[in-house]
Amino acid sequence: MDLFQVVRDRRSIRKYQDRPVEWEKIEQLLDAARLAPSWKNMQCWRFLVLNGGEGRQALLDAFPEDNPGKKAIASAPVVIVVCADPSESGVENGIEYYVADTAIAFEHLCLAAHALGLGSCWMGWYDERAVREGLGIPEGMRVVGITPLGYPDQEPKPRPRKQLSEIAFVGQWGKAAC
Repeated sequence: MDLFQVVRDRRSIRKYQDRPVEWEKIEQLLDAARLAPSWKNMQCWRFLVLNGGEGRQALLDAFPEDNPGKKAIASAPVVIVVCADPSESGVENGIEYYVADTAIAFEHLCLAAHALGLGSCWMGWYDERAVREGLGIPEGMRVVGITPLGYPDQEPKPRPRKQLSEIAFVGQWGKAAC
């Protein structure tokens, strides 16, 4: 699949088929994430794959009842918890780069999932301490995001996006690029 098509067509998936994900595909996703760029190439990210019942209830307990993604976590055949070790990254201009580093790796994973016919959905509304404690994630590690993963059982429509003229400038702020 063409990269631009993957970027254009990827959607957040919250409903999954009752079908296991082949371990080879999970390895491909993790490898795509591993290849992401990072601050000083320190590669601060870590990935916890839950592909069975183990840890699932602890994860569900960390999600608020009114989080619409909770059902996806419960029903997806795989869940990946994306973590970062801030000590393996840096801070410049007040920006903690472990967040950016891990977000890039997470997006690589989500795009690779779509290219392989899988669905994912970046989730960030959970009790981080409960996730760490429930899954045995060491103190000091940050949980940057969580994604259910599986074969989609829905085809969401594209969401509206701002025009380039609203977000991209050339030469000076406010001078629209397009």
